[in-house]
Amino acid sequence: MSRGPTFWIVVLAIAAAATGLYLEHRRLNPPPPQGVTVADIGEIPTPATFLTVEGKPRQLSDWHGKRLLINFWATWCAPCRREMPLLSENAGRYKARNVAILGVAEDTAGAVRAYLAAQPVEYPVVLADSDAPGGSLSFGNTRRVLPYSVLIGEDGRILRRKLGTFSQAELDAWLAP
Repeated sequence: MSRGPTFWIVVLAIAAAATGLYLEHRRLNPPPPQGVTVADIGEIPTPATFLTVEGKPRQLSDWHGKRLLINFWATWCAPCRREMPLLSENAGRYKARNVAILGVAEDTAGAVRAYLAAQPVEYPVVLADSDAPGGSLSFGNTRRVLPYSVLIGEDGRILRRKLGTFSQAELDAWLAP
């Protein structure tokens, strides 16, 4: 049985579509740089050291035993800045329930200091390089988009991840025990 030109056009179209889907998947989920481990839900992330805006080191383990919402942001990110008052308000609301909120700025110390001087928040803010342990990539932000949030359980394991901003209802669903 001979196959006509229509058959080969269909085969080529399917191959082109499959190649396009693969390339789009790789674009949206690029492999991490060499040496960076990306933790998945249910895993304990690589130990991380952050720096306060004053340059003092803080360890991820400083929050062990608490339910920890880590919110990755930057001063140049408008959605991040819009979300911060909501996070700040909820930091106080949930503190008595053994919940902490941590802002991790993927930005320069000077820019973060200036921003926080004008717009203070009620939760600690630290700095991290996006590609280093403790940066959003090591917590699963393979798209490298901000804001990006991760919920860590009391045992140190990643419970949830979110790309984009929170509503109050979403935040309540994440932070309520």
